[in-house]
Amino acid sequence: MDRQLPAGLLGSSGSPSAWERDFSRTAASIVIRSTVPEPAALQIILTNTQLRPVALVPEIQLHQASEPIGVWQHTELAAGRKNLDPPFWAFAWAGGQALARYLLDHPQAVKDRHVIDIASGSGLVAIAAARAGAAAVTAYDIDPLAAAAITVNADANGVAVLAICADVLDTDAPVSTDVDVMLAADAFYERDLAGRVMRFLERGHARGADVLAGDFGRAYLPRDRLRALAAYDVPGLSVLEDSDVKRTTIWALPGHAARSRGTVREGLG
Repeated sequence: MDRQLPAGLLGSSGSPSAWERDFSRTAASIVIRSTVPEPAALQIILTNTQLRPVALVPEIQLHQASEPIGVWQHTELAAGRKNLDPPFWAFAWAGGQALARYLLDHPQAVKDRHVIDIASGSGLVAIAAARAGAAAVTAYDIDPLAAAAITVNADANGVAVLAICADVLDTDAPVSTDVDVMLAADAFYERDLAGRVMRFLERGHARGADVLAGDFGRAYLPRDRLRALAAYDVPGLSVLEDSDVKRTTIWALPGHAARSRGTVREGLG
């Protein structure tokens, strides 16, 4: 099978990559809570990835693929289906690495708090929140394989993360008053999706949750509604982006009692 990557794989702040999550392709009615991955999903993950440290967050290990095309092909062969979404769960993206680094460097942002992570992918950010001392962490993604990968990766790092396969952006259930912190990374590359993500985060913020996001400045990041907290140079991205190193910022929705304080700090990347 001669598989070509979508045009625009090497994304930039002005030209969002097609090699990224597209929530709209998965029905919002699909909800899978992953505590033990299905054998087929586990086999796909273990066969196509290696457990290794994350470049900017070496304290955390993830099952990662070395390149996108092979794992994509193998996933379709194993599933017996074509035109599956790319395996976003098999990579540590820039925004996720930066946000995970920030949480480990600033554990007070999540310690003893109830946290949700949307568009979780590999679960990197959720795992970092758990390692930083969060009371409970729930990770959402629309891909069933991502939910399985989150569970496998959390187990590999000795933390508990509840992985839920669902499109929750247009619902209010996850943003109940029980949620203290909402996390999102690499979610502002497409106009409609960015709008849905931002409305979801703002609803949670209005109910009292702190909001943290990791993004290197993609096309639809609403900078005018966010406050920069820190910046990191994320290395090793040549397979995924248009340069090997991306300067990536941690953003917050300003307001009420946020524990993540201060102006931009230079991260060590």
